[in-house]
Amino acid sequence: MQNLWAPWRIDYILGKREPYCIFCPEGDGHSDEERLILHRGERIMVMMNKYPYNNGHLLVAPWRHVAAVEELEADEMLHLMQWIQTCIVILKKVMHPEGFNVGLNLGTVAGAGVKDHLHFHVVPRWNGDTNFLPVLADIRSIPEHLKATYEKLLPHFLKEGGHETV
Repeated sequence: MQNLWAPWRIDYILGKREPYCIFCPEGDGHSDEERLILHRGERIMVMMNKYPYNNGHLLVAPWRHVAAVEELEADEMLHLMQWIQTCIVILKKVMHPEGFNVGLNLGTVAGAGVKDHLHFHVVPRWNGDTNFLPVLADIRSIPEHLKATYEKLLPHFLKEGGHETV
């Protein structure tokens, strides 16, 4: 029998939540690497999901703390879509997925884990990437450690736009 090892999920499972908004620029004083931030733009940021559905699960959010699509400014919407596109291009190059789920959950009832700060999910998908574990045990199998995925993706994000200061 093989063990599934995903220690980063225990905080999520036990209900521990960060006491700050993970999408706000000031964060909690941790480094971008600790926060899994891949890109800091003038208006938006890209980070890896600390509790991913799949390897390479990215989050794209405006820096400004907004909860609803109708609260976004035109340039924020443009930057969000441009970086969603860039994320897809990078993930295709690095991870070779066969498809993507791209979307956002608005409000708790819709599944938003961080309901007060709008963010898009970019989830790479592969044929056969789901199995019986989520159904029977509410467990997902993520075959690569978050830090290893971060280190593979970061050079491509730095090449595309770097870590601009906010």
